[in-house]
Amino acid sequence: MLKLYYAPQTIAVATLIALEEAGAEYEPVRLDFRNAQQRTPEYLAVNPKGRVPALVTDRGILTETPATLAYIAQTYPESKLAPFDDPFALAQVQSFCAYLCSTVHVAHAHKMRGTRWVKESDKAALKAMTANVSKTMTECFFLIENEMFQGPWVMGSQFTICDPYLFAISSWLESDGVDVAQFPLVIEHRSRMHERDTVKRVMAMQNA
Repeated sequence: MLKLYYAPQTIAVATLIALEEAGAEYEPVRLDFRNAQQRTPEYLAVNPKGRVPALVTDRGILTETPATLAYIAQTYPESKLAPFDDPFALAQVQSFCAYLCSTVHVAHAHKMRGTRWVKESDKAALKAMTANVSKTMTECFFLIENEMFQGPWVMGSQFTICDPYLFAISSWLESDGVDVAQFPLVIEHRSRMHERDTVKRVMAMQNA
């Protein structure tokens, strides 16, 4: 059986939702980030990166959200979480997920993890990075809203792994200081996601 290590309000929410959408049998293992449980020797033995998600499979451990989402989609093809019969459409799914991972998530991370890029002692640089997050996240979501989002789901009529991924990241917009009124399609998508039973179960799991 699969095991997923996650923490509430993190990007791991996307993988949780995908597992629920796929009808997968899995064990969720909740980490307490407030007490730095992700930095304990026990968890670092699972994922030396000290991050979530970490998906334990019968062949090994997968990390990084694009990888865990792709694995779930391919392991449960009947869930139709990715268009495996259409190479171009599949590449579009991969492109969207790659953008969220390499650009949007990184822009968000500058708010609380600036020490990945500058010294902890450089308070001015850290403050500047934090102050710029609302701008960079707004720019990212302008691109998503106006160029990438097809509707009603990210890739059009078919729900895919892109949808829980976008949902997880868009839930951070307000706390990043972004004026979400600029992005009606993204906010409608977030509301539509909240209506799904799979998402309701994951939200209840986070709030338990």
